[in-house]
Amino acid sequence: MVIQHNISAINSYRNLGTNQSSLNKNLEKLSSGYKINRAADDAAGLAISEKMRKQIRGLTQASLNAQDGISAVQTADGALNEVHDMVQRLTELAVKAANGTLSESDRDAVQNEVDQLVAEIDRVSTTTKFNETYLLRGANGSVSGSLTYTKAAASLNVTNTGFWQDSSYGAGKAQGKFIQTDAQTGTSRLVFGNSMKGVSASTTFSGIKLNGAAATNTNISGRQIQVGSTIYVLVESTSAENSKADKASASAVVKAINDAKLTTAPTGSTSFGTVASVKAFTSMDSMISAIRRQHSSDIKSITSYYDDVLGTIALKCEAFADLNDAIDVSLHVGTDSSNDNKIYMNISQLSARGLGLNGLMMNGDDDDAATQAIDIIADALQKVSNQRASLGAIQNRLEHTIANLDNVVENTTSAEASIRDTDMATQMVEYSNNQILAQAGQAMLAQSNQATQGVLSLLQ
Repeated sequence: MVIQHNISAINSYRNLGTNQSSLNKNLEKLSSGYKINRAADDAAGLAISEKMRKQIRGLTQASLNAQDGISAVQTADGALNEVHDMVQRLTELAVKAANGTLSESDRDAVQNEVDQLVAEIDRVSTTTKFNETYLLRGANGSVSGSLTYTKAAASLNVTNTGFWQDSSYGAGKAQGKFIQTDAQTGTSRLVFGNSMKGVSASTTFSGIKLNGAAATNTNISGRQIQVGSTIYVLVESTSAENSKADKASASAVVKAINDAKLTTAPTGSTSFGTVASVKAFTSMDSMISAIRRQHSSDIKSITSYYDDVLGTIALKCEAFADLNDAIDVSLHVGTDSSNDNKIYMNISQLSARGLGLNGLMMNGDDDDAATQAIDIIADALQKVSNQRASLGAIQNRLEHTIANLDNVVENTTSAEASIRDTDMATQMVEYSNNQILAQAGQAMLAQSNQATQGVLSLLQ
């Protein structure tokens, strides 16, 4: 008997190792659920499976991209729904103001609501955004939502003056400048001159008519500023030069100035260029509203504040941003880099300027302005409707896109699963078979080792 190499035991051990390795692979496949856990399991199958996985992962994200697009569309449409409502309300107000039964004061009240609605349309356009992308601002320089503010037109020459007590007081000291606009904020500062008192109404504004002794006895206090070719006068208070004579009220002076339709600068003040008109007001709010409306193409809003440094009242003016190009939001809805996988969402800048509603006027002593406003509002309404219709069409397309992507993902996943996923029933059969073989191998190895022990009897 040859025992040097114990060939039978070696053979049994080799077969046991093979069976144990197969058993381990069965356990790996059963525990992971994959029949391909490493490239060596199926090199070709792994390559095909990974390409399918790439497609599945990409298409899944593409579906999410399309869903984000729907969310953005819904955000923009929600904002435009409010704009629609406001434009419809403007239609009602225009038709109302165009009726001959309304007085001038009635139309002024209508105009106040119009101004607020137009301002809100601008606010909605400026602030509506989805995930930091402004949707209704348009795009400037290919940057979504960026705004570049315009400089006020050079014709908006501003003369900062107060009232002059007499010709010897600083006549000609008025300072004039263009409205300068900050490129980032669109704001500029206009400063009134010193407030003067004791200016004769009839002398300063030659041509106005006040009743009785008030014509020469009324002194006024206030401020004035020239913007462009219009001088805006704020009559803050009146006083009697002679305590024994009557004086006109501030509202009476304002009415007299406006009724006179003056086209010459007040006596004692300095102006730039030609004066087209002089307009008077009893309140700061009404005056700055008139400035904004008259120069609506250059000035978006005006607010007054007290300048601590200069010690006088100043105006903060906000200019309009340039009308940006429409914003193009591209939605990538595929796994390839091809432009065929792009869906473009185009949204115009829908500010009041973009809709043609900026500076919309419905007031006045007749219905002419309101009648013209009806057609302007109709055009704005059509623009909003067209944009909403476009967004609705895009949303419908995106819903079909998502349905198709989900279908492709489902079928590709099924195909990939057939390549990579383990067949649990088959693997269980193989596992049981290899387990029996391993047990048998262990038993035969024991038998092989025991058989060689017989050689000891020959040595006794």
